[in-house]
Amino acid sequence: MTRTITRSYNNYETASSVVEQLEEAGVSSSAISVVGRNDDTDETNAAEGAGIGAGVGGAAGLLAGLGMLAIPGVGPVVAAGWLAATAAGAVAGAAAGGLVGSFVKEGHDEEEANYYAETVRRGGSVVSVRTEPEHEATVEAILDGATLIDRNARTAQYRQEGWSRFDANADPYDRQATASGRMTPPII
Repeated sequence: MTRTITRSYNNYETASSVVEQLEEAGVSSSAISVVGRNDDTDETNAAEGAGIGAGVGGAAGLLAGLGMLAIPGVGPVVAAGWLAATAAGAVAGAAAGGLVGSFVKEGHDEEEANYYAETVRRGGSVVSVRTEPEHEATVEAILDGATLIDRNARTAQYRQEGWSRFDANADPYDRQATASGRMTPPII
């Protein structure tokens, strides 16, 4: 039975490296998804979902198919794979859940799904892999081999700031403004 394994990272560069390692290990690009913020991309065309290709990382495989996507409550992100397609369909169809619904559909519980969506909203990146049981150890070793976010610690941090769940109606999070003290993180 196929299982979806997901990990979150502080930046797109780490997520991109993980995707490349997964593909080098023989994981099909069709089994991998990535969604996150990439500060090196031009976000002006996010609403159109225009392809940005290999220019933002990776010359082949999944990363060559990256595109921009505007997700409610998150803002513009780079995204590729089945998770991006599911989120885009939810956004286009105004389906309930959007990004959270995409994670739930892949087998994550509501708490995990809200955490992953909030992490992307706050500038992180998420890599998800659909894998068969015989390949789980390899996939987990690659996902965990990079500097990933400790989900429990980060969730505790979010909660300490007043967060309880992802809010698709919230303004996109401005990490630079928050770090400079120009704005406080929204309490959700």
